[in-house]
Amino acid sequence: MPLVAPSLLSANFLQLQKDCDMLNSSEADWYHLDVMDGRFVPNISFGPMLINFFRKATTKTCDVHLMIEEPERYAQAFQEAGADIITIHAEACTHLHRNIQQIRSLGVKAGVALNPHTPVHVLSEIIRDIDLVCLMSVNPGFGGQQFIPHTLVKIRELKELINSSGSAALIEIDGGVTLENAPSIVSAGADVLVAGNTVFKATDPVATIAQLKKVVAR
Repeated sequence: MPLVAPSLLSANFLQLQKDCDMLNSSEADWYHLDVMDGRFVPNISFGPMLINFFRKATTKTCDVHLMIEEPERYAQAFQEAGADIITIHAEACTHLHRNIQQIRSLGVKAGVALNPHTPVHVLSEIIRDIDLVCLMSVNPGFGGQQFIPHTLVKIRELKELINSSGSAALIEIDGGVTLENAPSIVSAGADVLVAGNTVFKATDPVATIAQLKKVVAR
């Protein structure tokens, strides 16, 4: 049974308290919080101040995904704002191992995200040092995109790397996750499903989250 992490980027920002209350009453496991800087990705979202408000609104895990350049400059600010997991992009880090060490020294879990074009093998030297790998199944920056089918191949490759190395890292899939493709994603080896529009645009978001939680490998 996968963990479900609704992406607050797809929430109604005029009714954030209502959406937080909905998630808190649902079977959602994590809040997925996308931070964009307008440089690493062509969009701007929110920063530590809003993360702090989400932290106060829930006891669920706050999964903070930094789609930003120079994440080392801001890691402590996001930890202080209440992040439980801080995920940084391999493509944004010249010294990825150092960045991971910094995050773990802050007492939070460390994740690494890979864009669709980035091969899994770039993680071979650090896979045992991280708690989470976020595979982008769309090009980062905007919600509502179509799932990239080749991601299923990458999930299987990543699962092999994790198993062969003795790593305990979870595999998170971010982008284009739907009720229709979730079974094949979980079957390939995913542990965490990030769902934005699938949850927040649903007629019954709580029921949709419950359906995602019930997904089993086929």
